[in-house]
Amino acid sequence: MMARFVYALLLYLLLPAILLRLFLRGRKQPAYRAHVGERFGIYGRPPVARHGPLIWVHAVSVGETRAAQPLIEALQARWPDARILLTGMTPTGRAAGAEVYGERVIQAYLPYDLPDAVGRFLDHFSPSFGVLMETEIWPNLLAACARRKLPVALVNARLSARSARGYGRFAALTRPAFARLSAVAAQTAADAGRLATLGAPSVEVCGNLKFDVEPAAERRQLGESWRQALAGRAIWLAASTREGEEALLLDAWCSAPGDVLLVLVPRHPQRFDEVASLLAARGIAYRRRSEGLPTADTRVWLGDSMGEMAAYYTLADVAFIGGSLLPLGGQNLIEAAACGCPVLVGPHTFNFLSATEDAIAAGAARRVADAPALVGQVQGLLQDAGQLAAMRQACGEFAAAHRGATARTLRLIERCAAQAGC
Repeated sequence: MMARFVYALLLYLLLPAILLRLFLRGRKQPAYRAHVGERFGIYGRPPVARHGPLIWVHAVSVGETRAAQPLIEALQARWPDARILLTGMTPTGRAAGAEVYGERVIQAYLPYDLPDAVGRFLDHFSPSFGVLMETEIWPNLLAACARRKLPVALVNARLSARSARGYGRFAALTRPAFARLSAVAAQTAADAGRLATLGAPSVEVCGNLKFDVEPAAERRQLGESWRQALAGRAIWLAASTREGEEALLLDAWCSAPGDVLLVLVPRHPQRFDEVASLLAARGIAYRRRSEGLPTADTRVWLGDSMGEMAAYYTLADVAFIGGSLLPLGGQNLIEAAACGCPVLVGPHTFNFLSATEDAIAAGAARRVADAPALVGQVQGLLQDAGQLAAMRQACGEFAAAHRGATARTLRLIERCAAQAGC
């Protein structure tokens, strides 16, 4: 109780800084200034009228929102009279939810972890049970759910050794929060062990839901149409790059000979203009995706679009997954593998270590030490059709071998929902 009191007090004291951060982020992404009341548990529309249960799924941003797709579809099939409430924390996640689910779900922001805000959220929506995606542990929210006897499951759960050490330093606050979970579906045995050590009960290894996400057929078709239009050019993709990585990539790439096209897709849309400035400053001939297809003299095609990653993976001969050249933890390579695109990663993949190591072991991915090594590996693969074909086949086998997490996770949620009488 004392730890949560201090935690809540600090949150209230930080409110001016939180509001300032929202305002500043809104200068680059105006969507951050929309629905601000929801972040404090204030919802304009009346409580949802329904006859069946309301199932609450929390997916913090884009990756979790897309990963939740097979599970949300399974929940809707299992409880056809239920409504799904999908909460998140970012405008890009909310936009992804609208794209993927349309009117099939209710969307709202989950409030900040302030006691009164989470109370208003639960009063307003009155969910029957909750499902948190991946690593969302909020002490006040889980305490409020426990007081209301609202079962909450943590699914697709992953926890790096670094994050586990961070939680461990605040055990007085985090251990009771983990203990209040009704069930946990971990991605791997290593994740399960770390979660159990931190106090999570009923931990089961269910696998990674992202393996069950089928790349959208229309996006694959779009990528194929790009390949036909650009026939004759070798293409490599730098996907989900983070701040600082583009400069390293471009400096290494500028000295590379040949007519190979680099497709560069920053992870965060607010950085599209920043990366365009990097290209212009280096005198690199580039074109934006929003301006149309690359021309014959285009050296870099800047992917300034959202929701088209499957098309980019379908287009590319080989893809580098960003966030891994610098110590940022990497990004998930599963969608690339599902699209049959050979993968290269940098040395820093601690946030997705198991999937990355499994992909490397399967021959679907390779690790490089730095940007010059990455460019060298790209050039080598583009000149060796046999190696690329072998990696493409390995991608399909790797993706197929890891499917099935949705069914296992649904069985765990069914047991959790039974506590709520659903």
